[in-house]
Amino acid sequence: MLRAYIWIYVAFLYAPMAIITLFSFHSSPSLTFPFEGFSLRWYEKIFSDANFMHSLWNSVIVGAAAAAVTTVLGSLAALGLARMKGKTKAVFGLLAFAPVGLPGLFLGISLVILYAQIGLPRSLFTIVIAHVLFTIPFFIETMRSRVEYFDLGLEEAARDLGAGPLRTFWLVTLPIIAPTIAGAAILAFALSFDEFIITVFVSGNETTLPLLIWSMMRRAVSPDINAASVLSLSLSIGLILIGGLIVWYQRRKAIGSRA
Repeated sequence: MLRAYIWIYVAFLYAPMAIITLFSFHSSPSLTFPFEGFSLRWYEKIFSDANFMHSLWNSVIVGAAAAAVTTVLGSLAALGLARMKGKTKAVFGLLAFAPVGLPGLFLGISLVILYAQIGLPRSLFTIVIAHVLFTIPFFIETMRSRVEYFDLGLEEAARDLGAGPLRTFWLVTLPIIAPTIAGAAILAFALSFDEFIITVFVSGNETTLPLLIWSMMRRAVSPDINAASVLSLSLSIGLILIGGLIVWYQRRKAIGSRA
């Protein structure tokens, strides 16, 4: 029964994605069966659409900027948490991950009110700020899986040999945690690239790829929407898999070294 439930769950989760992917290659504008044949006409259509390319480029810019800022701030926070002990570490760890439980609607409205109070016009910059707030808890939690196994004695040894704090970080700490930072940064980019709810509130006149797909669906569901969705989904899944594999490999490596 449990196996049957798992298979039903997986089918229910991935069947819509499979259908969207199938009809993105449909030679006919019809979104119903029978399937008449395969074609790349819908992918050619969206890549020749200036609005699509502009929105895609905006998503890449926002994702890259949010991932870069998140990487710096999240790495510092994760390293700080690794050096805490006892109840202080537990409390700060909980506070760092708590924003994940906040609804995107709540965060989006809060940011809109904040931007209005400080007179900050909504733009790609405000989207980046919002996405950093959204992605940094995930980054910290991903980094914690590596820094928890980091041997602080290596830093102490470097300090005993005459290296200063900055030199110790660049020559000892960073090379060890760099693969995990790269994996967490990729995950942050993927999360930012797909974020929709918060972006709706803080985007202003700017459009990202999720917002464009949503606006296209308000008129009608057409095969070019399927093609755009498949491209977005493929990029996100690919980045998440790459980031997850990097983090998984580093975690296994760290556990193996400690054993």
